[in-house]
Amino acid sequence: MADDIEAELAAAGKELDKDEEIERIRNVFSLNAYAVLDLQPGVPDADIKKAYRAKSLLIHPDKTPNPNAPDAFDRLKKAQTVLLDEKLRTRLDEDTADARMLLMRDRKLTADDAETRSPEFLAAWRDKTAWVIRDNELRRQRQMKAQMRDEGRQQRKDEEEAVDRKRKRDHDQAWEKSRDTRINSWRDYQQGKQPADGDAKKKKKKKVKALG
Repeated sequence: MADDIEAELAAAGKELDKDEEIERIRNVFSLNAYAVLDLQPGVPDADIKKAYRAKSLLIHPDKTPNPNAPDAFDRLKKAQTVLLDEKLRTRLDEDTADARMLLMRDRKLTADDAETRSPEFLAAWRDKTAWVIRDNELRRQRQMKAQMRDEGRQQRKDEEEAVDRKRKRDHDQAWEKSRDTRINSWRDYQQGKQPADGDAKKKKKKKVKALG
């Protein structure tokens, strides 16, 4: 009986751990992969893979009835993908470095100050990182929209130039096709020849009798 109770309590404790981890993942800023995996910036790839494996086994949708498990699991997978991608991780590392610099400047701290290693500073650093990421993302979106507008204007200009080139090309081709006709007509005129069908079309003039 006691063993059954202990087993139920242990199972309930594991489910509670799962639920807490699922909620933690869903409540942190999803674009900060370090926060999703609950890691500090600069950790080696081995630590990233280890953290992902442990958390993915804990919250896998097949391991818990929690309806939010699929969403949390997807965020976890995306976080690992970002941190194992050199280009994406470099961008994130730049954002986290900027956030740390801004926070230290605001608090008038140096890298040697013990406060920069305190849990309170690390939590504030994570919040500042979220702000930097959002700010940079908005800036990138504005730049992308401006680029798309410029590309749209350039595309319209290119299309107008293409239409002009086609119009000129068609004109030149039509002029070239009529060249032989113009040359032959000019030669006939200089030689005093009438057009081939001129006699057939000409009507004979009737003599007009003088009156009276």
